[in-house]
Amino acid sequence: MLEVEQTAKDELIFALDIGTRSVVGLIVEASGEQFRVIDCAIREHDERSMLDGQIHDVIAVAKVIHQIKEELEQRNGPLTKVAVAAAGRSLRTKRVRMDMPLARHAFITREDVLTMEFAAVQEAQTQLALELNEQDVTRYYCVGYSVVNYQLDGELIGSLIDQRGDVASADVIATFLPRVVVDSLIAALKRCDLDMQALTLEPIAAINVLIPVTMRRLNIALVDIGAGTSDVALTEEGAITAYGMVPVAGDEITDALMNAFLLDFPMAEEAKRVLSQHDSVSFTDILGLEHNLTTAEVIAAIQSDIEQLAEKIAFKIIELNGKAPQAVMLIGGGSLTPGLTEKVAQVLKIPAARVAVRGADAIKQFIGDENSILSGPEFVTPVGIAVAARRHPLRYVTITVNEQAIRIFDLRKMTLGDCLIAAGLDIRRLYGRPGLAKSVTVNGRMKIIPGGHGTPPIIERNGEAVGLDAAIGDGDVIKVVAGTDGEDAQVQIKDLLDRVETLDILCNDRPLSLGPVAIMNGEPQPLDAWVTDRSNLEFRLARTVEEALLEAGIELDSQEQLPPLQFSVNGHSYSVPSRQEVLTLNGKPCSRQDYVRQDDELVYQLEVVPIPMIRDVIPLEEWVQESISVHFNGEPVTLPIAQVSIMKDGFEAQADDIVTDGAIISVKSTPASTPVFSDVFRYVDVSFEKPDRESISGFVMLVNGEPATFQTELKSGDKLELFWD
Repeated sequence: MLEVEQTAKDELIFALDIGTRSVVGLIVEASGEQFRVIDCAIREHDERSMLDGQIHDVIAVAKVIHQIKEELEQRNGPLTKVAVAAAGRSLRTKRVRMDMPLARHAFITREDVLTMEFAAVQEAQTQLALELNEQDVTRYYCVGYSVVNYQLDGELIGSLIDQRGDVASADVIATFLPRVVVDSLIAALKRCDLDMQALTLEPIAAINVLIPVTMRRLNIALVDIGAGTSDVALTEEGAITAYGMVPVAGDEITDALMNAFLLDFPMAEEAKRVLSQHDSVSFTDILGLEHNLTTAEVIAAIQSDIEQLAEKIAFKIIELNGKAPQAVMLIGGGSLTPGLTEKVAQVLKIPAARVAVRGADAIKQFIGDENSILSGPEFVTPVGIAVAARRHPLRYVTITVNEQAIRIFDLRKMTLGDCLIAAGLDIRRLYGRPGLAKSVTVNGRMKIIPGGHGTPPIIERNGEAVGLDAAIGDGDVIKVVAGTDGEDAQVQIKDLLDRVETLDILCNDRPLSLGPVAIMNGEPQPLDAWVTDRSNLEFRLARTVEEALLEAGIELDSQEQLPPLQFSVNGHSYSVPSRQEVLTLNGKPCSRQDYVRQDDELVYQLEVVPIPMIRDVIPLEEWVQESISVHFNGEPVTLPIAQVSIMKDGFEAQADDIVTDGAIISVKSTPASTPVFSDVFRYVDVSFEKPDRESISGFVMLVNGEPATFQTELKSGDKLELFWD
């Protein structure tokens, strides 16, 4: 805006308008609110070193700039700084809305708002890169942004600071300039030993001096018709609403004269300039023929080209504005094309008086001779550059962000957040994300365990901690360390207990109050176990003897028992526990699965198991022993018919020997001979009282009532008798 604080002292400003056809250099004296051109130099490019406002040959453009600088220095002294403008057709704008979920019950801070605004600018930068198929999102400089409005939970609000809600939103318009445009300008100036004092944008320079804020309530179109392109800017409702470009301009008319009268480009360019100044035109075609024609005759020959230029300009205005504007201002050398204003008004269907050519004399702050050539429309932009350098320059500063040097162009007071955007840092990723939450069902009710909070980034400017809204200056060194993410939610089972009930029992004559048992996903868990995500957790009192023992910690005693007795029999390994569990509930034997209730008496013991004998551990299938049954003097007797041999650790052993740990036992059964009468005496106790000697005739041995001897073979079921006769 032009309505800014007045500078205290006078100042000389060197302004350059680097156009497609020529370069205009002005020395402007700024005195308070007034501007006066005190010197001027104009040079045309020797070759097509610029195209549509973009420098294509830095060396060639620098050569022309150097010529202008030398000419003006001869009359005005050394020139070291210059104000320039970048082509407005390179300006890009994006409008983006950014939403930010809010923590419940938390107030919105200024840092939150700034983070959201800068995130919106970065989103605009990303969208612009996608739109232009750019891989490097920093190819375009952000030269400024403005907030259209804030919203809280979908409702418009003036300020978000210290507000509370669920979702905050910011609607932001961000403006970008291609890095190559600025870099090429700076490169050309450095070749001429010139420092960029200020940078502005061509349409902004022109519209700010011709259409002040007081006029922007009107719907006005400003068209800068140069040599290669025509730039369009629109105002309405107090703001600049759109920029655009038409790829036709003064060169189209020059080409039309070349085709109509067989002229070379320089002669056609000279004839075009005469059309707006004289009633007749004289020129020589490429065949050497001289022509003396009236201006009307020449205009008639190129009338269709003038109409085509007017149509393209008018159509672009309607495309950007959506309708015909209230008025159109034409500036630039191409605006002097005869009949152009009438044709534009005709296409827009507005009164011819509403389309006018405006010169530098229309600038209120410009002091000049009304008859001076510097008052023409082609000098509006150069004068606007000088005014912008004084009033609202786009200066640039060099900042180092994490050891990366960047240049930032300032349309306003730039902040540290702007530096981070220009450096390509993702503002959202600088802030640590909250850890993942966990959901768990506790006795049928869902509970959410939040994760840890992420930490903010560490941001330092020249070694001092600052915020995103801190102002930055040329040469500042910025260091940014991203915040750490919050830890994922972690909770132990015991932390989810709402109330504690107890089961009171007497265990081993010791009173115990047992807390609740935790069942997670169907499995008992200790209370200090960690809860897994989406678990089903149940709290209840112990129901069984086993759960009561587990809760009481008595079950741990079983881990202290002696190691079991290990041995093998005929190559098969066996184990005998050294202790056995004894459980009684209220004085009666019980199992681990029996239910336990309040005030029950529980006894849990581990008794030592006696060391077994070999006969106790030999499996039945290994104890092979055949026998027959007989009766001796009326008493049953079992007589083996096979023998069993036992070896332990390689030595003969008996069935009554003790089993030792690690013993290797082998049992082998061998067939024996058929038992005889005398074998029975090994299994019975025979004690007869001796009768009187005179009456003894001898022993009587009978088998099944038949006389027998000691060698009489026996079979199962035989009845043996032995007595004195």
